[in-house]
Amino acid sequence: MTRDLPTKEDLFAENSPFPLTDLDKWILAQKDEEFKKHDWEGLRKIIDANDLAAFKRTPSDLRRYMFWTRDIKAGYGSMTAYILANRLPKTWGSAPFTPTSAVPFADPSDYKVLLNDWPYALEPGITHLVVWSRTPIPVDSDKGDLTPESRALIQGFVQKHFVEALGAGGKDQVLWFKNWVSLQSVRALEHFHILVRDVDDDTLEKWTGERPRRETQE
Repeated sequence: MTRDLPTKEDLFAENSPFPLTDLDKWILAQKDEEFKKHDWEGLRKIIDANDLAAFKRTPSDLRRYMFWTRDIKAGYGSMTAYILANRLPKTWGSAPFTPTSAVPFADPSDYKVLLNDWPYALEPGITHLVVWSRTPIPVDSDKGDLTPESRALIQGFVQKHFVEALGAGGKDQVLWFKNWVSLQSVRALEHFHILVRDVDDDTLEKWTGERPRRETQE
């Protein structure tokens, strides 16, 4: 009985710093040139269907993310340790945190909006943000998905902090989602995701304290 030799993708997957899904493996077998990025309507459909496992990065970004994750875990021991040391306020201390308020988003010191260091594959004009919360956001114990109350709480925060800040038409410029537990790469730190389109860099910097890095056009 003969056995096929492992492909380059097989060997790459075996050394991944995190379990690869079938979608990840399919992405790694592609080239960036043949890869289709998420457009706004596609993102909306994924979120409306709660099909969050369908989010994907470009093949090259997924490879870079794998190497980066490996190096971070080697240097810091965990993704959580890296984020606490380099991205979140020092005043938060170490997990488990002691938030100022037991109600998520009630106190500005208990949340932090940042640019996503490793955004999904998005069409130009779409920016990926992450909202980190020092206060736990309750989820369903069976599925790890948001409870109706938590979903309403996040929606209220998104409406006030992002949609209203963009003025007329802001509702059509903002999407949000929270990965259920099994999809989270940083489970020890509470967070959810924001996607915005056609938002100027000054506004993004006001929200995050960071200036987006834009790809230069040749």
